Amino acid sequence: MDLDISGRSASEIADSLRARIERGDLQPGDLLPPVRVLADELGVNRNTVVAAYRQLTQAGVIVTRGRGGTRVADPSPVAQEGFAAGSVLRDVGTGNPDPELIPDLSGALAAMAGRPVLYGEPVIDPGLERWALDWMRDDLTPAADLRLTITSGAADAVERLLAQALTRDDAVALEDPCFLTSIHTVRIGGYRAVPVPVDDEGMTVAGLRAALEQGVRAVVHTPRAQNPTGASLSARRAEELRTVLRDHPYVLVIEDDHFSLLSRQPFHSLIAAGHRRWALVRSVSKFLGPDMCLAVTASDPETAERLAMRLTPGTTWVSHLLQRLTLALVTDAATMAAIEGAGAHYAARNAAFVERLSTEGVPADAGDGLNLWIPLPVPARAVSEQLMRRGWLARAGDDFVLGESGPSRRLRLTVHDLDDVDAERLAVDVAAAVRAAGGRLVTREVA
Repeated sequence: MDLDISGRSASEIADSLRARIERGDLQPGDLLPPVRVLADELGVNRNTVVAAYRQLTQAGVIVTRGRGGTRVADPSPVAQEGFAAGSVLRDVGTGNPDPELIPDLSGALAAMAGRPVLYGEPVIDPGLERWALDWMRDDLTPAADLRLTITSGAADAVERLLAQALTRDDAVALEDPCFLTSIHTVRIGGYRAVPVPVDDEGMTVAGLRAALEQGVRAVVHTPRAQNPTGASLSARRAEELRTVLRDHPYVLVIEDDHFSLLSRQPFHSLIAAGHRRWALVRSVSKFLGPDMCLAVTASDPETAERLAMRLTPGTTWVSHLLQRLTLALVTDAATMAAIEGAGAHYAARNAAFVERLSTEGVPADAGDGLNLWIPLPVPARAVSEQLMRRGWLARAGDDFVLGESGPSRRLRLTVHDLDDVDAERLAVDVAAAVRAAGGRLVTREVA
């Protein structure tokens, strides 16, 4: 196709391409000419075309996908977590914790005291810092060198960590399937996502090795309750992945332990003692509620210093009122017992639903976390459409997939807040939806 691109300078070439895109001559996903080809056609140096493409990449107009070439960016937003606005259907794809299991804040709020915090004072509440150091040190091999940073939630921490280490079009290894917020963060930042497959034990060794060979500058990893799969890193897999990373000590490893205190699984880390750039992020949002926008990040000293510099002038700290409230809750025995009970509740309700579903002919595993990742014999979108006709709003796995391997055959369900009657009805309806979509159910053998 003749793209009719013109220009002698990088700015002229970029303006010409942008005009074609704005007029609709080029559509999202359309492939642009390789740098060498376009440079030859225009009679300019290849570096001029590289600079033009870089301008458009930084503006979010085009994206570079490695061997997939340079393409017109898709302006459609990334799917997000949470309730579907305006739907009359029962939403079983929210990814939310149960509001009934979020600790009551009123007592801690009433007991909070302390003088106002002014500019220039320490950015971390001393009491929270002491508690957080104990929380993080037990799980990190390079504990002696760690530094703490407080951010406004895990997503804020990951965004700032990537921004302090990368520039646009740098490659980032992401789990595939992947947490929606991580996909959104990488896309908005202008980075290039390199998918690493996830199995029952976490990131695959071959997948991480291939990503490192493609030159990724950072790895974003979920050690427990991976969203959406529920997978947790095994001790064996963690050791294998640390071995792969041993030859790449300056690749930034970010571990997002989002489920932390709620998890039923042990924590295993990718971060070895000799690794130079690393960060472990733990948010309180899953066990204290999404509105408690606070995360603790432990990292190597250089990363911590650069992360702190990424905090916007004028907001160089997370509210000390929020920090004190968090400390009051996590040091309260009754609150911690309630958090432990919530973790047990999520695990039990998910396991019970998997048993119901397996009885109906759709076998699945519970995993860890708030959600279930249900394998299907047919494309998930066909099943989710059938579920809508039965009054349910479910989430097809396609939203979470980075690789281009065809339609997803997974359904992500959030079922922990369903009572027994609704859970039974949903299990029956999932099986009916599979049949209506042309899938075959698995008949259980009777012992």
